[in-house]
Amino acid sequence: MPHNNAEIKCRITQPDRIRQILLQNGADFKGTDHQIDTYFYASKGRLKLREGNIENALIYYERSDTADAKLSQVQLYSSHDAPQLKAILTNACGVKVVVDKQREIYFIDNTKFHIDIVAGLGHFCEIEVIDTSAQIPIPQLQEQCQYYIQLLQLDPKDLVATSYSDLLLQSSPHRP
Repeated sequence: MPHNNAEIKCRITQPDRIRQILLQNGADFKGTDHQIDTYFYASKGRLKLREGNIENALIYYERSDTADAKLSQVQLYSSHDAPQLKAILTNACGVKVVVDKQREIYFIDNTKFHIDIVAGLGHFCEIEVIDTSAQIPIPQLQEQCQYYIQLLQLDPKDLVATSYSDLLLQSSPHRP
């Protein structure tokens, strides 16, 4: 089922400080997940297969590449046989890039927070304000995202406009 997110990604240097703020504000820590995201070539948007200990899904999303709280339209398919699905997608679409990360996952209400260590890129924080009902107005989702940017004291100059896949491709254009 498609849903909307308002989200940001931010480079960080003090993950402990962000972790502390989240926990002080009642965040529910879901665990740390080692995730391999395999991005496939797609005619539009981004298509990735996430393989992790906590989260496993085929994810298709469309969003603009802006640093501020951006709207993302997401479709998820829970994957129960990721190796088979990966083989099919690799043969059909081709692998664009692979992102390897350690991800801490937290929730406050309808907002998901990630503290990531991405191989080859460093430390990041992500905020995803999730609307699975398609009932929350987009400006309200963006305001909620902005609230958490301020709560976590994220510096606007450290916001990142693109995905981890794009950052990896920019840093090493010959990745599989």
